[in-house]
Amino acid sequence: MPAPKRRHSRSRSRKRRTHYKAEAPTLVRCPRCNEWKRPHHVCPSCGYYKDRPVIIITGSDE
Repeated sequence: MPAPKRRHSRSRSRKRRTHYKAEAPTLVRCPRCNEWKRPHHVCPSCGYYKDRPVIIITGSDE
């Protein structure tokens, strides 16, 4: 594989990296307990996924 002939400038490298940024995760409301959760994931507060109990949350009043 060929090596680069010249070094890329800082501005050229930084222009390429402008799209490398962190973005906030998408959150939706749990239909059962109304807490925020990631879509298509088990709810961390009630332990349900698609109206089925998947995990048992200790210390929960549900």
